[in-house]
Amino acid sequence: MSVSFSDVLSFVRAKGKNVNVRVKSQDDFFVQISEVISDSREVTPGTLFACITGENSDGHNFVSMAETKGACALLCEHEVSSDLPQIIVERVRDYLGEVASLVYGNPSSRLLMVGVTGTNGKTTTTYITRSILQAAGMRVGLLGTIIESDGVNEKDADRTTPESSEIQRQLHSMVRNGCGACVMETSSHGLFLGRLKGALYDVPVFTNLYPEHLDFHKDMENYFAAKKLLFTNYTKPGFMGAANHDDPYGRRLLAEFPGNLRGFGLNDGAASRVTSSHTSLNGTDLEISTEGFSTLTLHSPLVGDFNIMNTLCAVTAMRGRVDDDAIVRGIANVPQVPGRLERIDLPNGACVFVDFAHTPSALRSVLSVIRRLSGSERRIISMFGHGGGRYQQNRPELGKAASEFADEIIITSDNARDEEPQAIAEAIAGGATIPYRIITDRPEAVKTGLDGLKSGDILVITGKGPEKFITIKGQKIPFNDAEAVKSWRDSH
Repeated sequence: MSVSFSDVLSFVRAKGKNVNVRVKSQDDFFVQISEVISDSREVTPGTLFACITGENSDGHNFVSMAETKGACALLCEHEVSSDLPQIIVERVRDYLGEVASLVYGNPSSRLLMVGVTGTNGKTTTTYITRSILQAAGMRVGLLGTIIESDGVNEKDADRTTPESSEIQRQLHSMVRNGCGACVMETSSHGLFLGRLKGALYDVPVFTNLYPEHLDFHKDMENYFAAKKLLFTNYTKPGFMGAANHDDPYGRRLLAEFPGNLRGFGLNDGAASRVTSSHTSLNGTDLEISTEGFSTLTLHSPLVGDFNIMNTLCAVTAMRGRVDDDAIVRGIANVPQVPGRLERIDLPNGACVFVDFAHTPSALRSVLSVIRRLSGSERRIISMFGHGGGRYQQNRPELGKAASEFADEIIITSDNARDEEPQAIAEAIAGGATIPYRIITDRPEAVKTGLDGLKSGDILVITGKGPEKFITIKGQKIPFNDAEAVKSWRDSH
């Protein structure tokens, strides 16, 4: 599949103002473009190279590398020294996603598109939704925090919402591989920065909203406005999604889109509700009643009240899209989500849970569930840190949240980035009201925590979940919590 440089130019000119072009000859207008890429390392012959001006680098400085690797045209913000034909616009990101969609044949129009946004629960909800759609017989692509899958090939994700051109390339691969649907997480950063441009969604989903990323968004209204873009800017005509009726921001969405969103929740007034549930450390049984549908009786291997909500969210979004039998099978066969309340049993009768919880509300949810399901007689040790360059007000709140349900805290480092791990740890300790230790070396903290476990003890390691690196002072140090625990287990 390819389009001509002239077609792309006409498309861009129809979309915006102050669009200029530089060509060497009339032949340049007939150059065929088959890829749109913004990372010069990924360029292949036939690529339109998009020169993005970012916070840390400027794509215009990598034009010569892109040209060497086979780029055939440029989308840029100022004229560059190159013989390649150039389309010059004020801001490349304003056009990138839609240009890529044009080149790749508008792939989102050929997929059932499910987009999940919110603070907590996005990843697990996408895994559950994918499992339901697979049970209905579909091949499903998945884009999110943990993996990127085009239905055939799978790789670790670099970030929750990729650049818009990469999203379009992934969607194109899904179509080519026979996928009928794409399920993806849509982050507030990705929405605000326009990374979803070129994609439209059939099923937009809102989980909840808690204080996070306020270093970027400044306040909750801006944060909510970014999430809301999924519903206002990136939906197909006649879309039908779901929003959390128990969440005040979810209720605002339900009020604004009454004909397009179905509310779910545990409280009265939601169109889709859990009418009974029982959860243990071995799984969850629940019944879900949705207006206009019969009551569903479900068993899920996932545990915890938040996973009841995640399951309810996914079921609400999928009711009417697939038959009820597929929902029942999909829920029963949900795989363990890496780093999401991932349980690892140890030979001495202790156990470890690894979870991505990195906000006070998420940590509180994880620890409260484990405390309730394990009883008061079992000792719970909570181990976590906090990311550098992130919302600093959360640090003492994390210490406070852990103190409510744990017996002991081990404060360690997360991705400290350019901050000092000791300073972050001390800020967390400021909120702790139970015994704590500070061990900023995360591998050493995990080993120390495991060495001290006795039969029946539970170590809860949170903050990084499935991440495979620790980022500090510009370095990425290989480390994964679950792998470290399993390595310790296998050597004892």
